Formats: sequence, structure tokens, C-alpha cells
Amino acid sequence: MFRHGQRKIGRNVIALGWVSFFTDLASEMLYPLMPLFFTQTLGASPKLLGVVDGLAEGISSGLRWISGALSDRFRQRKPFVFAGYTISAFSKPLMGMSAWVVGWPLFLIGRCSDRLGKSIRTSARDALIADSTAPESRGLAFGLHRTMDTCGAIAGPLLALAILWARPQTSLAWFFLIAAIPGLISSVLTAAFVRDIPHDPKQTHIPSIWQPYPAPFWMLILANVLFSLGNSSDSFLLLRSRQLGLSEAQVVLAFAVYNLVYALGSTPLGHLSDKVGRRPVVISGWLLYAAVYLGFATTKDASGPWILLAVYGLYQALTEGVTKALVSDLVAAHQRAGAIGLFYTVSGLGQLAASVIAGFTWNIRLADGRVMFPFVFGAGCAALGALVLALMKLRPHAQSG
Repeated sequence: MFRHGQRKIGRNVIALGWVSFFTDLASEMLYPLMPLFFTQTLGASPKLLGVVDGLAEGISSGLRWISGALSDRFRQRKPFVFAGYTISAFSKPLMGMSAWVVGWPLFLIGRCSDRLGKSIRTSARDALIADSTAPESRGLAFGLHRTMDTCGAIAGPLLALAILWARPQTSLAWFFLIAAIPGLISSVLTAAFVRDIPHDPKQTHIPSIWQPYPAPFWMLILANVLFSLGNSSDSFLLLRSRQLGLSEAQVVLAFAVYNLVYALGSTPLGHLSDKVGRRPVVISGWLLYAAVYLGFATTKDASGPWILLAVYGLYQALTEGVTKALVSDLVAAHQRAGAIGLFYTVSGLGQLAASVIAGFTWNIRLADGRVMFPFVFGAGCAALGALVLALMKLRPHAQSG
């Protein structure tokens, strides 16, 4: 089965899967510790955390359109992929150094550099996955890539947990230095094993930075705007989990459970979208997101985060790879990186707004203090986005193969 899938999706997808595995190992061993490092080690507030995370994620997604459009224009993917992974690798020790010099402003620089690397590489990488795969197997290809990516995301928190167990006195700052090693491995793997796919020799037109995209793509963008306005940083889920009584180690382990569900679900659910269509899979994911956020808004039980983060992993498996396949279906091949980048630019700007809103409304409670407003707001935006997406007419582009 795996060999059959490998023939369908091509060697580039496998190589990029391993690249993403090591990058996510580096990133995700840090991610559940970042809110704790920021608020405890650096002594900053949750409000400032919302601004920093929103700005960083806004950069991550907000610049993907430009890098993707440039990748389309120059008809090259690999240079963007290599540069992005390398920048992210060097940014991690920079964040850790903020514990010793400068403080949170240096963390902000490192965090934004890390996300800048992601913005440079992601659109070109996803376009290269689509370029390397037949349309009828695109959901499978993106799903398998997300599985390998997320296996790294499972290994990362578990590695952090092992270090915390073996040496509980270890400063959180040292984790950022350790994370540079797998980050650099990703850069080496990209240089050695990833190959560009030659463009169609019949396609002589050089795409402009400003490209006219088909109407169905813009309809998808509209639905995504509504969803993204409630899609605040995952740091708030982790911070809420800590408030509900989970220890630092338990937060890391719960995040590993989330990633395990994400990894196990990505390939079969991506392949499901090849069979039943992308839209119903994405709608199901957005509705599940709304349910998770309602759960975080209302739960008072310390067991709640374990269940909710596991379900949150299922939401990611339903949407992350499938939306990229959906965008690839809706535009011509020579516009692919720019379209994926624009989609995530919109997502990033929405997440910037959502994270700032969550940070500034963190202490607002509804229903006599029993319900947290930021999570109710996120759930409402997700449900509205799902409704709009369900009402739209989306047809694949004739030249999206």
C-alpha cells in the first residue's frame, strides 16, 4: 500500500516529508513551552503574548503570497524551500538567548525570524508537492506529507518531555539551543534530496506578481476570512490547559496527544477528500474546531484539555492538507504557489487579528463568569465560515493538473 502510494505521489513528497519531520521536531519541542517561557522565564503578560504570537503568525502567513508569487514568476521552488528552512533553523537559538540578554524583544525578533522562514518556504513547498502529484492523488500526497510532518511534531514534545523528566532543573532556554540541531538537518536534506519539477515548456507566459485568479478561489478566500478571524494562536489553548490544572509536563504530553491524532488522521482523511471532495472534509473540520473552542470556553475540569486537544488534532487532520489540495484544484498550475501563498496570507492576517482579540479579551467572562469570551468568539467565526463555504459553488480549474 505504501509503495503504491509512493508511486502515486512521487519521491519529492517523501523527501519533503522527512524535511518537515525534522523541522517540526525542532519547532514542536518548543511550541508547548513557548507560552510558559514567555510568561514565566521572561515575565511577560498574556496580553503581550497575544501580540507577539499574532505578529509572528501574521508574518508566517502574511508573506506567503509574495514568496509564492515570486516562486511562480521565477518558476523555481527549491531555492525558496531551502532558504526558508535555513532561516528557521538559526532563529531558534536566538529565541533562547532572550533569557540571558535583552529579554522579550529579542524573543520577538527570533520568533518573527522563525515565522519568516516558514513564510518563505511554505507556498513553494506546497506547490512543489502539487507539481509532483497527479490531481486525483493530491489529497493523499498532502495528507502523507502532513502525517510525516506531524510525526516530527509528536517526537518534538516527547523529546522535551524526556529532557524535563531526566533533568527537571533544565532551564527552558536550553531547549531552544537544542532545537537548532534538527532544524539544520532539514536544511541539509533539502539541499541533497529535493528536486525542482521543470515547468511546462508550452507555458511561455511569465506570471506577474499580481495574478488574476478564478472566481471560485476568491469565494474560498471569503469563507477563509470568516474562519480565520476566530483562529487565534494555539498558545491560548495551551495557556488555558495550564490554567485548568495541567503541569508543564502534562501540557507537553497533551500537546503530543494532539499531534498523534493529527498524524494518524492526515493521510486517510486527505485520501478521503480525493474520493468525496475537498469541501465536505474542510467543512467538517471547521465545525469540529467550533466544538473544541466551545469546550475550552466552558470546561472547568482538568481532564477537559486532554479530550479537547485530541479532537483538535482531528480538526487539523481534516483541514490542513486538504485546504492546500483544494486551492491547488481551483487554480492553474502556473499560479499554484501564489494562490496557496495568498490563501495563507489571508489566514495570517486573520490569525493576527484573532490572536490580538484573544489576548485583549482573555479575562472577559460570560454567563456569570462560567464562559470564556475569546473561545466563544472563535467558535462563532468557525461556524460562520463553515456555513458560507457550504453555500458556495466551487469548480476545479481545467488547467489545475
